[in-house]
Amino acid sequence: KCLYLGNMDALRDWGHAKDYVRMQWMMLQQDKPEDFVIATGVQYSVRQFVIWSANELGVTLRFEGEGVDEKAIVEKVEGDKAPALKVGDVIVQVDPRYFRPAEVETLLGDPSKAKEVLGWIPEITVQEMCAEMVSEDLKASRRHALLMSHGHDVHVSLER
Repeated sequence: KCLYLGNMDALRDWGHAKDYVRMQWMMLQQDKPEDFVIATGVQYSVRQFVIWSANELGVTLRFEGEGVDEKAIVEKVEGDKAPALKVGDVIVQVDPRYFRPAEVETLLGDPSKAKEVLGWIPEITVQEMCAEMVSEDLKASRRHALLMSHGHDVHVSLER
């Protein structure tokens, strides 16, 4: 299977929902309502997030092509977390259908007011968030494989 993405050069301010909910709670504790930017103040590309995700599975990727021709190819697989992947497999491709009509190349929030007024700083790094997401998806895929191996018809939503 292949994951299809839009602009892998897009820079995003990735943050964990736990941090954002904690900040929302802190905002609600204020005597006077104010506006705050909920963000980490740090940005990474979609491509970097893909690399972290692959690394969590023991997979090293190489990227070939540019723009709509870009793809990620398995260069090395270590461990047993991704047994179906083989060196040379194309597992990520850019698909123009996933480009945003009004693409914003860079999204970066300034959380300085939240830090100054609320004392809020994110506690979970984007790398930790990525590891958590991959771990949960891996658990779900193993559960799915187990059910399928015992004859259960498990429906998984897949685009394409």
